[in-house]
Amino acid sequence: MAQPIIFVAHCILNTAAKVVLYREEEMAAEEALRRRFVGTALERGVQLVQLPCPEFTLYGARRWGHVSDQFDNPFFRDHCRRLLAPVLLQMREYLAHPQRFTLLGVVGIDGSPSCGVDYTSRGDWYGSFGGRTDLAEALASCHLAGARGIFMDQLGRMLEEAGLAEQVPVVGLFAPEPDKCMALLSNL
Repeated sequence: MAQPIIFVAHCILNTAAKVVLYREEEMAAEEALRRRFVGTALERGVQLVQLPCPEFTLYGARRWGHVSDQFDNPFFRDHCRRLLAPVLLQMREYLAHPQRFTLLGVVGIDGSPSCGVDYTSRGDWYGSFGGRTDLAEALASCHLAGARGIFMDQLGRMLEEAGLAEQVPVVGLFAPEPDKCMALLSNL
């Protein structure tokens, strides 16, 4: 049998790279699903390939939380493309040897401004926090939107450009919709 492989968002295997979250109780469902997904994948012999984290590699561990609107610029998109270029080469190589490998797909993190697949965070955020009289209003503008995060959007575009979009499904790990990511493991 061919070795099953899934490419995963960086923080699926390394939550230390995530933005510091102060509402841990809200993250409990995501953490439970993350553990269930990774545990099931490992039990079924799936090899997990960790994608780079575009936010960590650009801003480091002390970054503020962002929304996809902030990342939707040519500089961040170029950063994502540079990180993803060797990933696409890996995918092409695995796909070139179907007798040895089965590329099951990619799993992102829904809600992420970078790695969201079906949902991303949006908001009217910019500028300095100091001296703002509308800070509460700006923070309240953050919401979950039905769209891809910028990193996953670039990945999708690159898969299309390479003619691989049909062969490599991209799904999100999202606690309210756990079947999306678990479905990649259902036929093993």
